[in-house]
Amino acid sequence: MTILETERLLLRPLLLSDAPTIQALAGHPDIAKTTLNIPHPYPDGAAEAFIQKTRENTEGYTFGMVRKSDQQLMGAIGIHPEPRFSRAEMGYWIGVPYWNQGYTSEAARRMIEFGFRELKLNRIYAGYFSDNIASRRVMEKAGMIYEGTLREHMERMGKFHDLGYCGILRREWESA
Repeated sequence: MTILETERLLLRPLLLSDAPTIQALAGHPDIAKTTLNIPHPYPDGAAEAFIQKTRENTEGYTFGMVRKSDQQLMGAIGIHPEPRFSRAEMGYWIGVPYWNQGYTSEAARRMIEFGFRELKLNRIYAGYFSDNIASRRVMEKAGMIYEGTLREHMERMGKFHDLGYCGILRREWESA
């Protein structure tokens, strides 16, 4: 069981006991608006299914973002390697009460370190809805570089969205 640590956070596997907190946080409409796969309304049982899926996934890593000071679960972050290409996609969400406090950037920096040190990756990338500037800022604060935008690449809630991408290469991370 992998547990990662930062100054303020523990990144740990999700537990079934986290389901009520995930249900409450992920159920906020602003979370659904800024993510590709979180539904709104958030159905009963979805948190348990999400946790079970993360536990069964042997090819990726999904962690709960837990504040050390009070053990509060605030969201989730994951990295999903593609070993054939020595790359991985990173994704995350954090509950609205914890926005704009630097937690996600802190978690993303640690996830990138994990990807390069432990997983021996060459490249880590992440996508964001282009109108979600806060998510792009998280990536940039974690050392990622804007790489481009795929126009109207995703449909979500009846609307097409541009999808921006940021990435970081091992050599860029090592030289930072």
